[in-house]
This record gives sequence, C-alpha cells and structure tokens, in this order.
Amino acid sequence: MHIHSALSPCGDADMTPNNIVNMSIIKGLDVISVTDHNTAGNAEAVAKAADGRIVVVPGMEIESSEEVHIAVYFPDLESLFEMEKIVSKNMAHIKNKPEIYGEQLYMDSLDNITGTEENLLITATKLSVYDIFKAVRALGGVSVPAHIDKSSYSILSNLGALPADLGITAVEITPRNRPRLESEYKNFNILSNSDAHYLENISERDFYIDVFDKSVHDIINYLCKMR
Repeated sequence: MHIHSALSPCGDADMTPNNIVNMSIIKGLDVISVTDHNTAGNAEAVAKAADGRIVVVPGMEIESSEEVHIAVYFPDLESLFEMEKIVSKNMAHIKNKPEIYGEQLYMDSLDNITGTEENLLITATKLSVYDIFKAVRALGGVSVPAHIDKSSYSILSNLGALPADLGITAVEITPRNRPRLESEYKNFNILSNSDAHYLENISERDFYIDVFDKSVHDIINYLCKMR
C-alpha cells in the first residue's frame, strides 16, 4: 500500500506500471497502491496494467506544510484526481534537477514513457495536515500518516503527537518497528508497508488486513474505522 513508481524522483526507472504489478503478483500480494509524491500521474496506468489481476487502491503520498508525509487512499480514480488538483494548486513551483533528484517519468499502461514532470515533486505543499485530512475526507478517502516511527517526515517527529482532533483511524509503522510499537497503537488500524522505491523492495505478504471482500471499497471502509 506504499509503492513509488518512476514518477517519484526517488523511484527507480524500473518502477514501471507493469513491473510493479507483476512483481507484486510474484510476491503473492492481494492489494497494492502506488503512492507517488504529491501526484497521481501514473495511477491510472498502474490500474490498467493490473487489469483485475490484483486490487489497486488509488493513492498518493502528500507532503504537508509541516513536512509530514501522509498516504491518502480513495475509492476511485476520479476522487484521487480531484485531490491531485488540490495538491497541484498548493505546490511550490521548483524546477526539478534530474541529475540531483532523479527523473520524474509519466508512463502508460504498456510502460511507454509519455512525458516528464518538470516541477520537483518531493517538496512540502502549502496544505497543512488538517487541510489534507479535511479534503481527503470530503472526497470519500482516508488519510494515513506515513512511517510514523521515522525520525523525519513523520507526524510524530514533526508534530510530536497524533492530534486527537484529526480523526486519525489508521497509521503506518515500518515493518521492523511494528512488533515494538503495535501494542501502543492498538486502537488504530496499522499498515506496515515496504515504501518501495525499487522492485526488490516490494515486500512479501508478511502483513494483512481483515476485510470481507478483496475490494477497494472494503479496504477503504476498513481503514476509515477505529479498531
């Protein structure tokens, strides 16, 4: 549920729609989400490449004005693209330097490069954490603070706590720290994702969520409810 395609400057060029889907199937996964930084530009291509062989949840990873990374998930591509419009309007326009940050490649469902993103995507937006949660909720999605146990770009490292009035229902904890922290966050739905930037980073099916049906609808509903 946290994979970066070649559109993220930190994502390897081999992170194409078909490579991501096929590697995920090889690893035995039931569901994935491509969560590129501040963009949904390759989301539709990944969904088409999957062609029903694996569930693909529309998503992206947004960086708030406080430099907090938040993974956001939606019931459909239309809602995701509406959120992308909001994010785009609140982005700083800084020209990417591929030799420093990496290429930002748009691709189609056949892995053809269709363009490059000129503006640097790995920057903080003007949207606060509260702005993001509010906008995502209004579009029927769910916001999940990413890698909360990391020392940078996490809600705990930057805000010091999980604000009670945010309405957080799910958090992401890195796999290595989940055993140590799981009891502390037992009231939240916990995701432990690979945050894959390279194909070999896509994890095996080590963790699961308990849903009635393997569908985007049931996954979103699961993440929206407190345990």
